[in-house]
Amino acid sequence: MTPDDWTAVRLTAELATLTTLLLLVAGTPVAWWLARTRSAWKPVVAAVVAMPLVLPPSVLGFYLLLLMGPQGPVGQLTQALGLGRLPFTFAGLVVASVLYSMPFVVQPLQQAFEAIPERVLEASSTLRAGPLDRFFSVALPLARPGLLTACVLGFAHTVGEFGVVLMMGGNIPGQTRVLSVAVYGHVEALEFDAAHRLAAGMVAFAMLVLVALYVLNRPTGRAAEAAAGRQP
Repeated sequence: MTPDDWTAVRLTAELATLTTLLLLVAGTPVAWWLARTRSAWKPVVAAVVAMPLVLPPSVLGFYLLLLMGPQGPVGQLTQALGLGRLPFTFAGLVVASVLYSMPFVVQPLQQAFEAIPERVLEASSTLRAGPLDRFFSVALPLARPGLLTACVLGFAHTVGEFGVVLMMGGNIPGQTRVLSVAVYGHVEALEFDAAHRLAAGMVAFAMLVLVALYVLNRPTGRAAEAAAGRQP
């Protein structure tokens, strides 16, 4: 692999790690709210979170360009704050990746929170545990499988992004050229051997991610015994 390819690997790892961390911080409260609320706004918020699942990445990237460009409201705000323009920068890739990978973190967490029995939270309330104490001491430990799944899916989906990162970041070596864009660049230049090396690595990574997910979601201990006991 060329030095540019290794740089693309490093940028992809940095982007996926930072995106996953930001999604855990921002997505966990959203997932908790969706799991516990009875608000009439729940379907609307859930639909907004899930929209990247059905929206073409190029469409999302196009509107992000409009919002963050020099004439867009977000772009004008960042320039007024002295932050410059986000499109075609690594920071812009992070913002786009957080939005595009949101459902892959929020939905597993929401399902994990919804699976927590209400009586467990009620029991902690009777022991005078406050809302934050119940969340960090009871809900998060019980939602650990969903949290691990969210981390794996969020990281893996960010690694595999193409359309939205190409729209927001372009193909700038050392700045915005991530792995998926590097594969596209090699194919466009008819460098099929180089494209194959990168693509094969991503296939192997995807396989490892799927195996990890199956292992994480496999019932163990009492859960496995209970599942076996329910079988005829």
